[in-house]
Amino acid sequence: MRGQADRDRRVTVALATVAFPKAVLFDLDGTLLDSAPDMLAAVNAMRAARGRSAMALDELRPHVSKGARAMVAAAFPQVEASERDTWIPEFLDCYQRELGRFGAPFDGIEAMLAQLEAAGSVWGIVTNKPEYLAKQLIPLLGWERRCAVLIGGDTLPQRKPHPLPLTVAAERIGIAPAQCVYVGDDERDIIAARAAGMPAVAALWGYRLIEDDPLAWQANTMIEQPLELSAASAWPATR
Repeated sequence: MRGQADRDRRVTVALATVAFPKAVLFDLDGTLLDSAPDMLAAVNAMRAARGRSAMALDELRPHVSKGARAMVAAAFPQVEASERDTWIPEFLDCYQRELGRFGAPFDGIEAMLAQLEAAGSVWGIVTNKPEYLAKQLIPLLGWERRCAVLIGGDTLPQRKPHPLPLTVAAERIGIAPAQCVYVGDDERDIIAARAAGMPAVAALWGYRLIEDDPLAWQANTMIEQPLELSAASAWPATR
């Protein structure tokens, strides 16, 4: 009987120590937000201007987390890279016009964020999206008063996979990197988190190329759906 009581006590203590992280930092596109439909509208505007037929969403979706150059390359694979690079400002202008029109948070994101907030956790966004676009988008999602910090791809001299955006975000919210968790759907998200000394969650619901192997990223944990993160036990431990 004493052995069973001891085991019950250990289980009770273990459950009592399960808690949400003090802070969570998220990637934006492909992690919090399914922005592929807005990105598709942008590249299709560019294709239409050049007399080309519309691209399908499934063709573009895997490239979204790789950034503007990757999306333009997917939309115009036969065009030389040097010429495509000159089209990036046009893509960003087209995307700005489509911002928030078709995209939406992934299923389960709002419930997960509400659970974090109810638990007293702070959350913010570290994205490689240009800061001016991210700042315009956050109010459209109703997150401007909820998001504690926003770092864009051009906010600092370095962007992911460099750890600087994550360490600066942690500094701005006043929480040590080791007590934050970073959630992202791309390998560079996990590389940045590991370099920052921040536990990492690989968001498997996001955008990936066929050849991407999330197991090789060495995240602390991999999560299939956002709603799983509504449970404290799903989060990696922080120090």
